[in-house]
Amino acid sequence: MAEDRRLVADLVVERLQAWGVHRVFGYSGDGINTVLGALRRAGGRPELVQARHEENAALMAVGHAKYAGGVGVMLSTQGPGAIHLLNGLYDAKLDSVPVVAIVGQQQRSVLGSAYQQGVDLQTLFGDATAYVQTVSTAEQAQMVVDRAFRTALATRQPCAVVLPHDVRGLDAPDPLPQQHGVISSSAEWRRPRVRPQEEDLREAAEALNAGRKVALLVGQGARQAGELVQAVADRLGAGVTTSLLGKPFVDERHPASTGVMGHLGTSASAFLMSSCDTLLIVGSNDPWTEFYPPPGQVRAVQVDLDPRNLGNRYPVEVGLPGDAAETLTALLPLLEPRPDDSWRREVVAAVERWHALAEARAQLPAQPLNPELVIRSLTPRLPADARVSVDVGSVVYWYARHLALPPGVPAHLSSTLASMGSALPYGIAAKLEAPDRPLVALAGDGAMQMNGINELVTVAARWREWSDPRFVVCVLHNGDLAEVTWEQREMEGDPRFEASQRLPAFPFAAYAELLGLRGIRVDSPEQVGPAWEAALRADRPVVLEAVVDPEVPLLPPFPAGEQKLDSMRGALAQEGPEGERALRLLAEQARQERELG
Repeated sequence: MAEDRRLVADLVVERLQAWGVHRVFGYSGDGINTVLGALRRAGGRPELVQARHEENAALMAVGHAKYAGGVGVMLSTQGPGAIHLLNGLYDAKLDSVPVVAIVGQQQRSVLGSAYQQGVDLQTLFGDATAYVQTVSTAEQAQMVVDRAFRTALATRQPCAVVLPHDVRGLDAPDPLPQQHGVISSSAEWRRPRVRPQEEDLREAAEALNAGRKVALLVGQGARQAGELVQAVADRLGAGVTTSLLGKPFVDERHPASTGVMGHLGTSASAFLMSSCDTLLIVGSNDPWTEFYPPPGQVRAVQVDLDPRNLGNRYPVEVGLPGDAAETLTALLPLLEPRPDDSWRREVVAAVERWHALAEARAQLPAQPLNPELVIRSLTPRLPADARVSVDVGSVVYWYARHLALPPGVPAHLSSTLASMGSALPYGIAAKLEAPDRPLVALAGDGAMQMNGINELVTVAARWREWSDPRFVVCVLHNGDLAEVTWEQREMEGDPRFEASQRLPAFPFAAYAELLGLRGIRVDSPEQVGPAWEAALRADRPVVLEAVVDPEVPLLPPFPAGEQKLDSMRGALAQEGPEGERALRLLAEQARQERELG
């Protein structure tokens, strides 16, 4: 029996241990039972975290990699379980996150026979991963697992190991024979030191020093370089904007920090990008190129660890392949201080105008609550040691514009894939990795109905293990898939399509109480601040259900409100009283922008 033998499945678990894996996210099934048995025999090393669905397990693995660093590991059975992993694998691929999927498969003798749950996993995972391999012999298993981890770390991409049932049950070779056709390997990988050539650094410094109005666009590649980014910005008298993924790595309390760039960004970032004459891109591959300066308007320098990204989004004069911290450390002494601070003062003034506009927008009366007020009210109350997870939808706009993160507070979301339902899986992974830190998850009612309410079951099952029980889920409940509704109006000129956009009612706070958690429901502005305070001092996880107005516009504070108002007037006129309310809010926002922005 397996208890008396060392199987390939046991070898796989041993390799997970050798690679420092402490936690695996998955769901059981007969296609992976042998590995589950090996995990049991290993005594919880690594721990198996059972999600409510394989897609959520995959998103948890991505979240773990984002918050903890290193490799996130997901585990699933064959067939439908493997298919469910795809969303998490693509989330990792598009956000450049290292994860490894360990996936079951039918035994080798039936592959290609249209057997039950017979799916060609090599083909299925081929585009989603940087490396996928089916283990066909016992002697191959160690090498394949090691190569998957090494590739994931080296490329910051997902990889997959497929384990047929009969191979998992073979005896593991011990020791591995030294013979032709058998490859030995080790669980070893170290991050290289990557910095540009000296002549390239000098050329980049020449371009930056010649600029009078310098802007920095900062992405997630600056994760370990926040202080250096600020030092470079101060040396150049520059303003700083970020991609959505770069937001946590720049201190937005700095007077020249303009916030997030783009459609869900700020008026200050729009001013910065449209008015600069020189652009330094640090660790960003942001795809929304319409919000960059017009090509030819500025001289551009780009820093990126992956040389393939240099000049990928914007025509740059100098591309610097290197780690952001290493590169900026080498570049900083070559940069000349700006004796004239007039450009910095223009940027600071634009930031001040944005803060006034954002505050005014959050205070606009809505029915019953303005969602901007709900998220803005978290900023002064967010604990300095918190972690934040954010879902996809209208909540991303309010997070990007209104939540100023304390330095060192990580916040993550499914950015490039933009997969709804990521906040709870990400949040659970973050909390399991740091159970002594409070977690705040921001989600809309659509994402919560998609899978969030299921993962609240996981929270309810595990929260008593956490040394700090605070796990606050803020649900913006508006009964509408609001981001798509506004996209229909803005991009297509169509009114809201009720059949696709309206959501069934669901009592999120009451459901939390049913699970033994705490539920808080708010529907008036004066309740918002006290509700956040109560949630953040609670002795158990909390669902804070904020009943908000779906008609609060998601449009950026640029271009002028009148332009958007005119383009959407016909669509909104077809929506009756709700469309009329949206028109009034748009008109009021346009007035605010004229006066403050």
